[in-house]
Amino acid sequence: MASTAVEACQWTVTALARHAPATISVLLQVHDRLRCVAATGSWQVFSTVPPKTGIVGRVYASGETAVVPDVADDPDYLPIRPDVTAEVCVPVLDPAGRPIGVLDLQWSDPVDLAPWRETAERLAARLGARIVALGGPPAESRSEKLLRHASALTSAPTEWDLMAAALAAARDVSTLSAAVLVLVGRQGPRLGAPTATPGDLESRIRAELAEAGTAALGGMISRAQGNGAGYTLGEAGHPPTVDHEPLARAGVRTLISVPVGTPAAGGVLLVADERLLRPDPTTVNLMELLAGQAWSCLDRLRTLARLREQASSDPLTGLRHTGPFGQRIAAATPGRTALLAIDVDGFKHVNDTYGHQAGDRVLVGLARALEGALRHGDELYRIGGDEFVAVIEVSRPEEAVRIAERLTEAARRIGRTISVGVALPRAGESPELTLRRADQALYAVKRHGRDGVRLAAA
Repeated sequence: MASTAVEACQWTVTALARHAPATISVLLQVHDRLRCVAATGSWQVFSTVPPKTGIVGRVYASGETAVVPDVADDPDYLPIRPDVTAEVCVPVLDPAGRPIGVLDLQWSDPVDLAPWRETAERLAARLGARIVALGGPPAESRSEKLLRHASALTSAPTEWDLMAAALAAARDVSTLSAAVLVLVGRQGPRLGAPTATPGDLESRIRAELAEAGTAALGGMISRAQGNGAGYTLGEAGHPPTVDHEPLARAGVRTLISVPVGTPAAGGVLLVADERLLRPDPTTVNLMELLAGQAWSCLDRLRTLARLREQASSDPLTGLRHTGPFGQRIAAATPGRTALLAIDVDGFKHVNDTYGHQAGDRVLVGLARALEGALRHGDELYRIGGDEFVAVIEVSRPEEAVRIAERLTEAARRIGRTISVGVALPRAGESPELTLRRADQALYAVKRHGRDGVRLAAA
C-alpha cells in the first residue's frame, strides 16, 4: 500500500507495534546521518543520529544485528527512555546487502530476545527491498541542507572559508549552478571568494562583473539593499536591467538576487543558472535565510579580528606591542635577525614640563617617523612608555647599524633625538638575552651623550 519509502517504514512500525510490546523506530540514511522516519511507543526520539553513534550507528556501520539483553552494559547505548532495559537493532539492507538504515526495538520488561531478533531481521529484509523498489531512502530536504550548511558557516575559521561555504550552500540548496557574492569593500564593491571552475557559468559571471567595474557592482548592491530579494520569472524575450546586463552577457537566464548584511558594509548574493527556470518563493526565502546566516558569521569573524588586533596593538601609536613582539623574537634567526632597542631622549622632561598629552603627541609622531624610516618587512613595536624595538632582517651587523642610524636621522627631522642599541641573536641565545644585550648597548649610548647608535658585542 505504501507509495514512498517513508510510508513503507511507517506501515512497518505500525504493524509491528500491534504485536511487540516495545518502542520501535526505523532510521534511514539521509546524506551523512541516520534520520528517524517512523517511530512509535516513545515520548521522544532522536530526529537524527550521526554516523557510528549509538547502537543504531554501530549496526548501520557494521551491517550486523545487535542483541543487547542489558543496555546498561553497552557503552554505545543512547538513553532516550529511563525504563529501557533491552534492545534489538537490525540493519535494513538493499538487495545488494548494503545498509540503508536500521530497524530498532527497545523493551522495558523482561523479554526473550531470540524470537524478536528473527522477526525483526525478516521484516527488515522485506522493508529494505520495498524501500529500494520505491526509489530508495528519502532525499535530504532543502531545509535539512540549509541546516547542515549553517553548521559549516558557523565553524568557518576565516572570511575566505566562510564565503566559500556560503556559495557552496547557495548552489546546493537552490539547485542552481552558480553563486557569486558581491560585498562592499574599502575601495568599493568587490567580488567574494572565488569557488568557480574556469569556463563554467560562475567563472564567466565573475569575469563579466570584473570587466563591468565597481559602478555595476555598486548598482547591484544598491538594487538589492534598497528593494530586497528579487528573482526572474523564467520568461524569455524580456531585456534585463542595466545593472544585470553583465550577468546576461555571461549566459545567466535564471537569477536570484538577495541582499546580504547592511547597505554600508554588506552586499548582494547572486545565485544563477544557464537554464531558463522560475525559482519558487520558498527557494528565495531559503536564500534569504542563508544570506542572513552568512552575514552573522561574517560579522562575528570581523569582530573577533578587531578584538585580536586591539589586543595585540598599542592603542596610542597603533604599533604592535609586547605579546606579538615576544612571538616574533622567539622566531629570530641567529646572525640575521637584528633587534634595535630604541629609547626617546629627554622624554620624562616633556611629560613633566608639558604634560602627558604632549608626551603622547611626541610618541605618536615619533612612531610614524620611525615606521617611515624602516624598510618594507621591518617591524616596529612599542614595549613600554617611551621604549620601542625594531626587528629587522639583515645580512651582516653593519647593515643593522645603518638602519639604526636612519632611525636617529628620522627622529631629528621631527625635532627629537633617540638612543638605539643594536644586537644580533647568537646561536642558542634566548630572545630575552638578545634584547638585554641591545638594552645594554642603548644605555651605553645614553652614558656617552645620547642621540646615537651602538652595536652590542658579538
